[in-house]
Amino acid sequence: MTENEHPIIDPGQAQRQAVRQGIAQFQQRLRQAGHDFREPPPEPTSCCGRGCNGCVWESYETALMWWYEDGGELLAGR
Repeated sequence: MTENEHPIIDPGQAQRQAVRQGIAQFQQRLRQAGHDFREPPPEPTSCCGRGCNGCVWESYETALMWWYEDGGELLAGR
């Protein structure tokens, strides 16, 4: 399958790799602190790539920020 045939259209593909790396590092921090924390929200599996208002990537980013906030509170001992 070539990149153009991939079923997920991700206009920010390079940025997504950096986000995935950040998630992995944050999960490692949580594990090292002894916390069994839930998995991050799954990435969207569909996007039309037209920049729609309310895009699935916007919802994902919102859910991911909540995940980071909850994990940060756990690390802070709240």
